[in-house]
Amino acid sequence: MVALQRKRKADDSKNGTTKKIKSLTNPSVVLHSYSKLPDINEIPKRKTTPLDIFVWGTGSMCELGLGPSAKNKEVKRPRLNPYLTEEHLNGTKIVDFAVGGMHTLALDGKNRIWTWGTNDSSVLGRDTTKVKEVLKDADAESSDDEDGDLNEAESTPNLVENFKLEKDLKIVQLAATDNLSALLLSNGEVYAWGCFRCNEGLLGFLRSEIKIQQTPKKIHELRNIVQLAGGKDHLLALDSKGIVYAWGNGQQFQLGRRILERHRYRTLEPQQFGLYNIKYISSGDFHCFAIDHDDNVYAWGLNQYGQCAMTGANGELEDGSVLTKPTLIPTLSKKNIIEIAAGEHHTLALTKDGDVFAWGRYDMKEVGISSDKLPESTFKDQHGKPRSVPTPTKLEFNSKQEIKMKAIGVGSHHSFSVTEDGFVYAWGFSETYAPGLGPILEDVETPTRIVNTATKFEDIYMIGAGGQFSVSGGVKIEDEDKAEERIEKYEELED
Repeated sequence: MVALQRKRKADDSKNGTTKKIKSLTNPSVVLHSYSKLPDINEIPKRKTTPLDIFVWGTGSMCELGLGPSAKNKEVKRPRLNPYLTEEHLNGTKIVDFAVGGMHTLALDGKNRIWTWGTNDSSVLGRDTTKVKEVLKDADAESSDDEDGDLNEAESTPNLVENFKLEKDLKIVQLAATDNLSALLLSNGEVYAWGCFRCNEGLLGFLRSEIKIQQTPKKIHELRNIVQLAGGKDHLLALDSKGIVYAWGNGQQFQLGRRILERHRYRTLEPQQFGLYNIKYISSGDFHCFAIDHDDNVYAWGLNQYGQCAMTGANGELEDGSVLTKPTLIPTLSKKNIIEIAAGEHHTLALTKDGDVFAWGRYDMKEVGISSDKLPESTFKDQHGKPRSVPTPTKLEFNSKQEIKMKAIGVGSHHSFSVTEDGFVYAWGFSETYAPGLGPILEDVETPTRIVNTATKFEDIYMIGAGGQFSVSGGVKIEDEDKAEERIEKYEELED
């Protein structure tokens, strides 16, 4: 995800499987015995629910996929993307999507991938250079580049090129970083394209041989993969044996191991780093999480805002502090967490019971906790202003009645939670309109329900976000009485 600048204006422990996996702490032993290890994770089934796709935020880099018109650069509330309707997709709809820093991948019901957004690193998997250049009127009153139209090929969703699958293979997951795109197939294979970047600039795609990969390329080091998780410029992969792999930029220890400069290109090849018996993985920009089959949660990577839910022995936080390797997080373990979503410096977790916990950076209101309800562990700067909340804190969505959630999503500095009946609550950095709450001048401190015409009768299923924009997918509620009852319920709670 892209950092923002403010503008001026299955548990097998009973049969001994868990014990066996845990005992294999030597990486060389695990790799040598790989074929003998039991499968403890299953490759997911492809998603099939047809979704209406909504986009909003700032799309100056073509992020919204609403076409080249300059008027579509800022969308303050969710808007249906007309290029992703059943009519434009020839009788099908989008069933899944993944959001990167400035681009989006979407999977349709015919097993095809549509992409849009900035294509500087070839993340769209197609050529966007052969478009008619739109010249600005030199005599126009404004000379601001933002007044010009967008690149038509980047701002309009289109299909990934030169990628065909065997009929029996299905795409079961998409993943996106700032500069790379990836997909997981039903046979456990992974394909990727684009590149990784680091503090010094371009890092590359594969060793020193490929700097930027133009089209989907198979990652041969990976097999039996069941899940992918993308950060800013790194990827995690989990396999059927419960082993985690990482590759890309590791300068903030997001690869779970120390990277020596002389071996920097080796980071472009997936490697395991000592995590076994894992059932779920997730990643923020520079920090990562894994949950094992005993419901223990581990974190690693950048932690200067407590985004890993860990502080020093005396509760201290320091700029640039990191967890250099996967570290057990007691405050997150044994809570039945089923989903973790992380941004640049903050994190959300969703439990099986529908509760949402938040922690990390506070100054852009990313964590959704009001200033009068901050926990005692809140870290304050030298002026006494809240800087971060390192302790996972349960969020309150309504003071009258507890509201349960079914999905969460985050951008770099803004956050979302989706209720069980499909309404979206948003909060955080608002100057780019990414929360979808309209032209709000101040950052949104606490979860606020998105109210707009486009999604009024939509049951939102999933949501994601990048640096300054957001995407959601939902299903229209056809029963008008049920839709009205849902609206009335929330209006009464908010009176």
